[in-house]
Amino acid sequence: MNIEWLNQLLGEQWNISPAGGATGEAYIAELEAKRLFLKRNSSPFLAVLSAEGIVPKLLWTKRLENGDVISAQEWLDSKILKPEDMARDDVASLLKKIHSSKELLNMLQRIRKKPYYPSVLFEKVCSTLDEDIKEDTLTKKALAFLQEELPVTCYEDMAVCHGDVNHNNWIVDEIDQLYLIDWDGAVIADPAMDVGMLLYCYIPTAKWQGWLHAYGLEMTDELLHRMKWYAVLQTISSIQWYKTKDKEDRDYWYAFLQNIL
Repeated sequence: MNIEWLNQLLGEQWNISPAGGATGEAYIAELEAKRLFLKRNSSPFLAVLSAEGIVPKLLWTKRLENGDVISAQEWLDSKILKPEDMARDDVASLLKKIHSSKELLNMLQRIRKKPYYPSVLFEKVCSTLDEDIKEDTLTKKALAFLQEELPVTCYEDMAVCHGDVNHNNWIVDEIDQLYLIDWDGAVIADPAMDVGMLLYCYIPTAKWQGWLHAYGLEMTDELLHRMKWYAVLQTISSIQWYKTKDKEDRDYWYAFLQNIL
């Protein structure tokens, strides 16, 4: 995205700078005491997320001459949750609110998002793996687990899942209001996709039952199985993602996968 387009949209008096992030599509616009968070072609259901209080308030969206859609959200003086903060009860409550939201689900269905059943996700991940990762001993063990357990991983009550519940995507404002941001990877899937990865990454096993109680679930063997299945799947995806980007992160996810298995 050329910042000149944003200058034309807002006016030359605004100071616009990149906001960072993996996509490079987010910007901060400042004019005296005013600050906006701008994003190019953000998730089409941002308005619903804003209305439900899941993300900072959406102020407006505008279409540029080149076809791009720019969204402007309220800028918050916020801080990112630390890994140890993920045990907060309001993290569990907000995730439950998201997974229970019929408005979010209806919106994704209206833009023709199809449910990601385990078989679809498994095939998708397998198709993205490089041959050397597929042939790695640990990865082969993980893929065998996923395939073997696939028939007993099905779950019918699909919901909107964020898909990346990393602590960096959770922010709190000055009055400790919690938000979950960065919805570009949202899917319709088993809520265990989000819950499992969050628990494996951040919550000691001895505290899983208490966290799940705050979420509103009973810790059953069936739930534990689904959470493990999705955690293994997402970890393999992370190994592939970091293969050419960061060796230290790639090695971290290999160790993480070993721990889960």
